[in-house]
Amino acid sequence: MPPTVPPLGRRERNKQAKLERIITAASELFAAHGVDDVTTGQIADAADIGTGTLFLYAKTKGELLLLVQNRHYAKALEEGQKAAGAKAEALDAVMALIAPIVECNRVQVQNGRTYLREMLFGDPTEEHHGAALNIVRQTEHALAELLYEHLDLDRQTAATLAQVISSIQYVSMASAMDPDIPAAQLTAAIRAQIGTVLGR
Repeated sequence: MPPTVPPLGRRERNKQAKLERIITAASELFAAHGVDDVTTGQIADAADIGTGTLFLYAKTKGELLLLVQNRHYAKALEEGQKAAGAKAEALDAVMALIAPIVECNRVQVQNGRTYLREMLFGDPTEEHHGAALNIVRQTEHALAELLYEHLDLDRQTAATLAQVISSIQYVSMASAMDPDIPAAQLTAAIRAQIGTVLGR
């Protein structure tokens, strides 16, 4: 029988409730206006907290974006893993895994690009930055497992190839020539590149 998890105390419940309000407020404002046109004061007001309290959860607007987007990207990865499990071919499985992440990135293009910039160049010791990098690691691990299962590769080669595919994915999302390119079109371009790498 698994150990019983004690219920959260009032202080922890209040802290969690504030965090959820912050994520909801920031997510809605970023989606409606873009991260560059939203102030931390607007987020604090929408979350019904003081600006000082907001900075206890994220010290900068970039960290706030990471906090919000990490939740969306983690959910997208979970959806992709489920979809990939139903695919018989390697390329189809890989694309099923990463397509929800590409779609997540394109919901608001400028936010998506800012998120990638913060993830790559932000403070690696900061909590939300670390969580973003962990999502990338989880994605690469899932890719490696798919490649190992579908192709005649050893695990090291599968892991290296997963890093190559991950690079294709993230560079494509960050540097699409047309910022308004639809997610489906960007996904098709990524598929073509990955197909070439896999010889498919």
